[in-house]
Amino acid sequence: MLDIIKGQTNKNAEIEYLITFLTKDDYEGRFYVGYLMPAISGESTTLDALWISKKYGVLVFLIDNQVDTAKEDSLFGVVDTFLRSNSKLKKGRELAINVEVITYQSNKTLLKEELNKIKEWNNNELFDVVVSTFQSVSTLKNKSDRKNIKKINSRGSRIKWLDDQLSILDNEQERAIIEYSGGIQRIRGLAGSGKTIVLALKAAYLHTQNPDWDIVVTFNTRSLKQQFKDFITKFCKEKGGEPDWDKIKIVNAWGNTREDWSEKGIYYSMCSENNIEYLDFKKAEIYANSNGMKREQAFEAVCKKALEETKLNRIKEKYDVILIDEAQDLSKDFLLICHHLLKSPDKRLIYAYDELQRLNEGASLPNPKNNFNAEADDKILKRCYRNSKPLLVTAHALGFGIYRKQGLVQFFDDPKLWGEVGYECKEGILEANQQVKLMRSNLSSPSYLENISKEIEGVVQPIDDLLVFKSFKNKQQQAEWVAAQINANLKEDELLFKDILVINPLGLTTRNEVALVRTMLTETYKINGHIAGESDADVFFESNSITFTGIHRAKGNEVPMVYIINADESYEGTFNAKRDLIKRRNTLFTAITRSKAWVRVCGIGENMDNLIQEFETVKKNNFELHFRYPTQQEIDEMNVIHRDISNEETQEITEIEKIYNSMLDAANKIKSGKLMLQDLSPKMQEMLKPHLKP
Repeated sequence: MLDIIKGQTNKNAEIEYLITFLTKDDYEGRFYVGYLMPAISGESTTLDALWISKKYGVLVFLIDNQVDTAKEDSLFGVVDTFLRSNSKLKKGRELAINVEVITYQSNKTLLKEELNKIKEWNNNELFDVVVSTFQSVSTLKNKSDRKNIKKINSRGSRIKWLDDQLSILDNEQERAIIEYSGGIQRIRGLAGSGKTIVLALKAAYLHTQNPDWDIVVTFNTRSLKQQFKDFITKFCKEKGGEPDWDKIKIVNAWGNTREDWSEKGIYYSMCSENNIEYLDFKKAEIYANSNGMKREQAFEAVCKKALEETKLNRIKEKYDVILIDEAQDLSKDFLLICHHLLKSPDKRLIYAYDELQRLNEGASLPNPKNNFNAEADDKILKRCYRNSKPLLVTAHALGFGIYRKQGLVQFFDDPKLWGEVGYECKEGILEANQQVKLMRSNLSSPSYLENISKEIEGVVQPIDDLLVFKSFKNKQQQAEWVAAQINANLKEDELLFKDILVINPLGLTTRNEVALVRTMLTETYKINGHIAGESDADVFFESNSITFTGIHRAKGNEVPMVYIINADESYEGTFNAKRDLIKRRNTLFTAITRSKAWVRVCGIGENMDNLIQEFETVKKNNFELHFRYPTQQEIDEMNVIHRDISNEETQEITEIEKIYNSMLDAANKIKSGKLMLQDLSPKMQEMLKPHLKP
């Protein structure tokens, strides 16, 4: 099978002829269109097409009307020099792989003759090494450099080993970066699948291929800004130069008056340039509240207001491409604003999201057909590189409420989504009222993520060390335990300050809730701690300081060791434990999946004990999801019952419950003889009669 990855090209007709020829004759290997080589001697080169074949080796196609030997020799030199940089591909002084450059003139007969002349590659066992060499041009990250490691099997040593495993892109990630034909594209994937990195490298790829385009990358979590800047800079340097920051901008979705003009957010700039009233967060809160919406819905409220004021026809088109990260935390109205800011007719909008990490209020992201009247090209990332199978399945089980005594909390509307996030049916079928067992394969959850706690250098650790749930009698005990563990992480486990993160699920209470742990760290262990974004909204980690954060600022960040405090707050919701439960469970899911190795879930009292019971059931079922598939009616009902409700709805429910309680009180008084039924109005008598039956 020929695995085809299509980048940008202005030679579409010739490329299609070439692909048709290769696929029709069942050729195998990896085929790239418009492959951007790394810079050689300061110059970047885009190959018309590149074929990595087990039979022939590396074949570079130059699409031209006539053979130009000088061009062929130049391309050969670029590819040969690049491959020689990998010592595994050299045999003595020679390259252990065939490299050929073929000028293609849309003549299939001649191409077949050219292929027949090529000597077959004898070292095709190096095929995967060659593929990874080309992939590693856009590495996920630099290899680990931990100079503090002295112990052969410390946590720090294990993280160094793990980081070295994750040095290249997989096929899905590479395809999501390179492939794009305009219009709307969604990059969908679960936590830890590399969405942020893919989006950053995609932005850089589009920038290097189209230096005249005005490109903007935006997001909700401000701490993502430096990550995007680092990845884009790294990619562009590999391709031959620094990014042109006048043409590619990294800005927050909201923006404010304090930023430099070049740094203004999408919403702020749109308001300024289209004569629309800009509302900062304080004014937005007031506006949202006056419209029956919650504090967390403030941005959604102002985006909707801005669109209503523009009547959808006054927004000036400004950008060639907009890329949005963590789109599940931004509303459909913000996406619509972005769509209107894009230049016609292409309207290049690319957004990455994971529905289960949705933290803000409001409905899920609508189908692009409904929101933009356009179809979307979907790129799905099934493989999780950050979270081990035990950790990810536990996060999903708690997020959905798979083993919750009271039943499911939320559920996918579409059965095929389970496959898209990397699950396979071990037993049963995904249909209403059917008993099913879902499992993750080694393909969707690589086994080496679990091996970090099994065996490295012959030293075995229990897999239970990956994920620990702890219940405490009070917050003082919780703080003492967390502080002691962090001290051990730094002093004995060879972890660094930046390896540790403490998350309080309910963001609005973070300052007060983390105070106990921070005080204990400072006074007992002389360890500094800071609240992310408190001194600088764009800064998440600080030198020689432990990061404390609410869940919103934690988004987009990953560390080896995560401590979740007050997890009991996520067990049940308000109003008889039903309301806002989806949000609370999503918060817990998101917090757990911030870790690429170990998680410590801490909480207080009975609710924490109940949460631990759910976790124990996940373990008992060998980290698989066993459940009865709900009916569509049940799915719809749970989404209504467990939804988060507005301030106005909360007030109305409170008033109704007061009335109901008053009726029950009146019924009890009538039963005891303190009140006569006949003294009440006929309408009230009829309402009370059902409550007076023995």
